[in-house]
Amino acid sequence: MATALVLVVLAVLLVLCARWLQQRSGLPTGRVIYADTGAWQRNERSLFSPTYRLAGKPDYLVRQGDAIVPVEVKSSRAPAQPWAGHVLQLAAYCLLVEETLGARVTHGILRYADKQFAIPYTPELKSALLRVLDDMRAALATGDAHRDHNDASRCARCGLRKGCDERLAI
Repeated sequence: MATALVLVVLAVLLVLCARWLQQRSGLPTGRVIYADTGAWQRNERSLFSPTYRLAGKPDYLVRQGDAIVPVEVKSSRAPAQPWAGHVLQLAAYCLLVEETLGARVTHGILRYADKQFAIPYTPELKSALLRVLDDMRAALATGDAHRDHNDASRCARCGLRKGCDERLAI
């Protein structure tokens, strides 16, 4: 009888610990089906859409029923409102999930160090993303694309660094 009581108490403590860890992670409830963070083994597989000529690797994808929620984790403190570039990055992951996995996406989550934002994936956000992609491709085609920073550490981490004529000397 004492062993059973100890096991029940232990089970309750483990459930409470699991709930606390889930809340602390900032991930929505559901099953993690994709992860590309240092916390787990890095995922070498990018999501790719030939329709939109777009590829990306979200930090997490969480399945909630028939929907999938992309989660992008930022190490910085949260601004009052999420940065527009971060929202568009999350929108790109929403689009990639729709296209590559054929799943319904209602929203994504931007998780900063101290706060998170649920960003609805609306037709307006999708349209804004597609306009920005068109603008970026036009700038590349005409040679009008230029780096917009002087931050050496940011330049060093850039995925396009090897082929960039404007990379900073580090």
